[in-house]
Amino acid sequence: MVRVYVESYGCTRNRADGEIMEAILLRGGYELTETPESADYVVVNTCAVKDPTEHKMARRIKELLDSGKKVIATGCLVHVNPDVIDPRVSGMLGVKSIDRISEAIDVAERGGKLVSVEGWKEGNLDKLELPRLWKSGVVFVVPISEGCLNGCTYCATRFARGVLKSYKPELVVKWIKEALAKGYKEIQLSSEDTGCYGFDIGTNLAELLEEITAIEGDFRVRVGMMNPNHVIKFLDELIEAYQNPKVYKFLHLPVQSGDNEVLKRMGRTYTVEEFEEIVREFRRKIPGLNLNTDIIVGFPGESEEAFQNTVDLVRRVRPDKINVSRYSPRPGTIAAKWKQLPGWKVKERSRILHRLRLQIAYEINQTYVGKRVEVLVHGPGEKGGIDARTFNYKEIILDTGEKGEITRAKITWAGSTYLRGDLDG
Repeated sequence: MVRVYVESYGCTRNRADGEIMEAILLRGGYELTETPESADYVVVNTCAVKDPTEHKMARRIKELLDSGKKVIATGCLVHVNPDVIDPRVSGMLGVKSIDRISEAIDVAERGGKLVSVEGWKEGNLDKLELPRLWKSGVVFVVPISEGCLNGCTYCATRFARGVLKSYKPELVVKWIKEALAKGYKEIQLSSEDTGCYGFDIGTNLAELLEEITAIEGDFRVRVGMMNPNHVIKFLDELIEAYQNPKVYKFLHLPVQSGDNEVLKRMGRTYTVEEFEEIVREFRRKIPGLNLNTDIIVGFPGESEEAFQNTVDLVRRVRPDKINVSRYSPRPGTIAAKWKQLPGWKVKERSRILHRLRLQIAYEINQTYVGKRVEVLVHGPGEKGGIDARTFNYKEIILDTGEKGEITRAKITWAGSTYLRGDLDG
């Protein structure tokens, strides 16, 4: 029997794609292995969001091939920059061709090479109609859509994922009910942009959340990243949905820059003021909101004044967490053709923002020390102890705790990136 290992990188969305491929492989009569070393084929489900990530993917594929493994490349890199993928791979499948994974290995076994980057025609299939491998755990990722409605000048992921295709609400609810029946306690809604979910099928994220939270059972829902230009269209409705106790008080709202001119150059169709309005309304009505945002530094045309505007925005808004990225040109994008800032300047701005974000995060987290909060226990953590998440999705490390348990804990220590605590009582 041919043995296969699926190795997924990048977003939670990609992780779900990996589990879909695993289920298809099992149905196709292939054996799944626990490690790449014990496999005949390794499926490398790639990410291509940044230039360094792309190089990492290319190195990993070459490393596996050099070790004698046969490799099938899947994921975003197949669309974004296939030229960096080692030509010795046994096949390449785009993100909408993952249903052909068994076929790709079958073709390779016969000496051929399947390359498919188009996939099914737009609108023909929801990925939620494909099988999915169930794994024991607390967290279950549910893709709710694929693609987006934005035209960011720096983003190559849209070349892979395409225009928005929202999955049917009844299929999302069906998968969540099955996950809960199998013991999962945390549902992560994943998408390139959850904020525009449903715009193509006559619904929206708030309505989906209402359907999900109406499901019986004690579980929590983590909503993935959403862009401000979509959120502002149904802000009140979304905030109302967030007030349900089953929804984590966690908002991932990327601003990318604190300068309106830079936002225009980025193709981001909102203003700094609109971003701040969304944050203000959420904080007013959702106590303890955990605000996460993304910022790109060193974008082409970012002046010293524009960067200072970003620093000033961070100081005003004080997000709980900021994902700081150094701009790197992606193939095929508009921004890649513009004059680039010197590397040293980009690094310097990144360091300034990184220090500021850690300082703000530390100050915010210190206010949690001594508080008693609701937590969902995930299980043994990478930092030692037991990993859990608070009511607003802050990471907390406990000394003890039963996997999947929803309980209360007292916070005893806080750093910039996580908390520590003891179970209450």
